[in-house]
Amino acid sequence: MMSSMPEDEVSILSRRGIEAQMLRNVHDVITARSGKAEADAVINEAVSDAAIAQGRQLAEAVGHTPTLKDLQSVLALWTREDALSMEIIESTPERLSFNVTRCRYAEMYRQMGLGHLGHIFSCNRDGDFCIGFNPDMVFERTQTIMDGAPYCDFRYRMASGKREDETVSKTENKS
Repeated sequence: MMSSMPEDEVSILSRRGIEAQMLRNVHDVITARSGKAEADAVINEAVSDAAIAQGRQLAEAVGHTPTLKDLQSVLALWTREDALSMEIIESTPERLSFNVTRCRYAEMYRQMGLGHLGHIFSCNRDGDFCIGFNPDMVFERTQTIMDGAPYCDFRYRMASGKREDETVSKTENKS
């Protein structure tokens, strides 16, 4: 399992607020030069690349091919400071499903006047993170609080029926 985050580390909620202030300015400049669609695309690509890199970094910290159990332990990073309230629906080696019933990220972006960009700054990271963390993890979500739904539905599963114990075994056999 991954070691815990140092207490003096800036929380992800605080980090997203700092990033949003800068990204707002970058978005405004690109919008003025090339239009909103281009600004959205550029910011989305940059945030996606950052999410994939973060997934890779956390996968390295795990020390083996990450499983859904490892993903569940990583959730503590995103929920720190009560950033998310969630209800676990299913947690098995093949599936991790939960609903986020309160999202302080969405609240923060709205307070900053950036509710219209919150999905780019935050929500779109969730699936991209899996690409770096473990590409065999499949992420599905049909709704978000950011877009006005009463909750976000997070559904993760291992692709091709791969189970956690099979993933770990492959990694352990490489040693």
